[in-house]
Amino acid sequence: MLSALIWIPLVAALVIALLPESAAPRSRPIAGLAAGLTLALACILLAQFDLGQAGFQFQEQLPWLQSLGLSYALGLDGLALPLVMLTTLLIPLVISATDRAIERPRFYYALVMVIAGGVTGVFLARDLLLFFLFFEVELIPLYLLIAIWGGQRRAYAATKFLIYTAVSGVILLASILGLVGLSGAASFAMDPALAAGLPLAQQTVLIVGFAIAFGIKFPMVPLHTWLPDAHTEASTPVSMLLAGILLKLGTYGLLRLGLGLLPDGWDVIAPGLAVVAVISTLYGSLNAIVQQDMKRLVAYSSIGHMGYIILGMAAATEVSIVGSVAQMVSHGIISALLFLLVGLIYDRTGTRDLTVLRGLLNPERGLPLVGSLMILAAMASSGLPGLMGFVAEFCIFRGSFITFPIPTLLCIVGTGLTSVYFLLLVNRAFFGRLPEQFAHLPPVAWREQLPAFVLTALILLLGIQPQWLVGWIQASAHTLVALQIHSQVPSQIQPQIQPQIQPQIQPQIWAGS
Repeated sequence: MLSALIWIPLVAALVIALLPESAAPRSRPIAGLAAGLTLALACILLAQFDLGQAGFQFQEQLPWLQSLGLSYALGLDGLALPLVMLTTLLIPLVISATDRAIERPRFYYALVMVIAGGVTGVFLARDLLLFFLFFEVELIPLYLLIAIWGGQRRAYAATKFLIYTAVSGVILLASILGLVGLSGAASFAMDPALAAGLPLAQQTVLIVGFAIAFGIKFPMVPLHTWLPDAHTEASTPVSMLLAGILLKLGTYGLLRLGLGLLPDGWDVIAPGLAVVAVISTLYGSLNAIVQQDMKRLVAYSSIGHMGYIILGMAAATEVSIVGSVAQMVSHGIISALLFLLVGLIYDRTGTRDLTVLRGLLNPERGLPLVGSLMILAAMASSGLPGLMGFVAEFCIFRGSFITFPIPTLLCIVGTGLTSVYFLLLVNRAFFGRLPEQFAHLPPVAWREQLPAFVLTALILLLGIQPQWLVGWIQASAHTLVALQIHSQVPSQIQPQIQPQIQPQIQPQIWAGS
């Protein structure tokens, strides 16, 4: 069933690409059907998923290029499940948010389906080379989505994205080949013991390679400069896709391949990652404060929120890992909603300039519903209790404070800065007197707002019931941290302490929270 999540979108992409020009209008319903089927399958897997089992479930493995040690191996655990659900949920919303009159629909929807299949493959892959292949699948499709359907400076933004991401791919491949080569493994299987015999110096070099490769993808400062340009020039659905799903490839990859395979090397770079987390959080937030373009403001907000995720992973405690994965999902939903609402405002007003926009909450002539949803999304992004963003950030800060108290406090300052720039956005764009040039704004059709309603419902639902999301992650986070602790214990006494890992850690998880 896991293969179906990958191959249904890829087959749909092929079918759409082969449609004759006269059948181009069928591209959208075919893409929608494929996206709906994958969402339904993901929901079935969610219903069958055993929350108490920390290992991989629904595993599939087939021999593939055995002479190279490559296998087609898939599996689903609590770290991947939330991101698979996020992907299969956002793809139908991206399709729904796309203009029905979009130019070259066959090409557009085929590219979206390729990205859907590739991203899902990254989250499910249990083979390092298979992971890399799926990781690179989205490179050219996203480049084309920006370069063809983007804004005035789309060629520059798309080329910059392509260069950065290509460099990321080269470094990632070199790190994977180095890991397997140095370990002497006969295959590319993601074995937690793969690097067990490697000297610390070699692990450190490899983990730095993974950190740079995935850090470009997040992106983390100073590897971030492609992101604001890409978001500014991308169309609204592509920005939803980029912020909601594609940035998570980097954070998930660093968690799975970095902490999961190189725990000793992770200990070496963890303090540096904590510093990078602080820099990313404060840099992204301070830049967001001075932006006049709403879309660029939300883009810098994403950079700031990636800092929280980095901090939680650097601390490598069970609670902080749960928080980081939850923040990946939370940011994916909230940022997709923010970009969607900014797009709806731009479509009606023709501008995203905060020095021009005023009074959009006007109940008679403005965009009151869009404005209300924007205010709620801003509060969720700021970590307001009762909304989806709060629990993820709380877990990150709670789990990270013991390990990195000063970086944690500085990142908490970032949450205050988040409130500042969203208050500035809301005050400038939605309050005050509506300018005459916006006196007769076209109404927003219900189908245009439908994706916003779905995302808003999720923000409210998972804000009220965060345990649903946390429950998916907790067992796998516990196992990941237990392996980290196990790697730090001398091998001669590991058998004695292994049975004690579970009772030592488990009672601490949500005590007092």
